[in-house]
Amino acid sequence: MQTIEWQDFEKVELRVGTIRSARPNEKAVKPAFVLEVDLGELGIRTSSAQITAHYVCDDLVGRQVLCVCNFAPKRIAGVRSEVLVTGVYDNDNRVVLAGFDRPLPNGARLA
Repeated sequence: MQTIEWQDFEKVELRVGTIRSARPNEKAVKPAFVLEVDLGELGIRTSSAQITAHYVCDDLVGRQVLCVCNFAPKRIAGVRSEVLVTGVYDNDNRVVLAGFDRPLPNGARLA
């Protein structure tokens, strides 16, 4: 594993967001959802996320997630993805979202 300096980690804007809406991304080659994520002072940001194995749209709304907020926007299957919703692959190579066990303010930065 390559090590990094603390200053490198500080460059990554990891923040709490609440999913406000979720819908299938009809243009995606691999199944994905288009998410609208409320990041508090940073506003509402869009993400295209391949998280359909464990989640359905209705269950995602209201869920708090950990997001990388300072990647440049990227066009993914017709969607301007402005934030990366984080997760971890399980044993079957399906994404499990990173989340929290207590409610947090939208936009709170990972410490």
